[in-house]
Amino acid sequence: MKTDGVSQSNISAGKLKTYPIPVCATREQEQLVRLVRTQLELADRLRELGNESHVKVTTLNQSILAKAFRGELVPQDPNDEPASVLLERIRQEREAAGHSSATPRRGRKPKQARGS
Repeated sequence: MKTDGVSQSNISAGKLKTYPIPVCATREQEQLVRLVRTQLELADRLRELGNESHVKVTTLNQSILAKAFRGELVPQDPNDEPASVLLERIRQEREAAGHSSATPRRGRKPKQARGS
């Protein structure tokens, strides 16, 4: 079908017109179109369900975190001291050990200028 020219191949329209291209019968084409539409509708519905699920999971994560911060995820022991009392006790123990509340926390060291 093709002819070679100077570093380029060509297909002439005349030759292409004579090339047989198989085509399905109209009834078969209509059936294929119906099948494709059904699959596309299914894909759209799955995408919607995925988006709805994503929203639900996000909401669930937020609810779980809120319950965790309120102490509602596990049964609470009434003998446990409140967090505020625990934090105050830790602060007092640090002061007694000679650590001031202004003691810098451990962590990353500040970046130094290049060439220093």
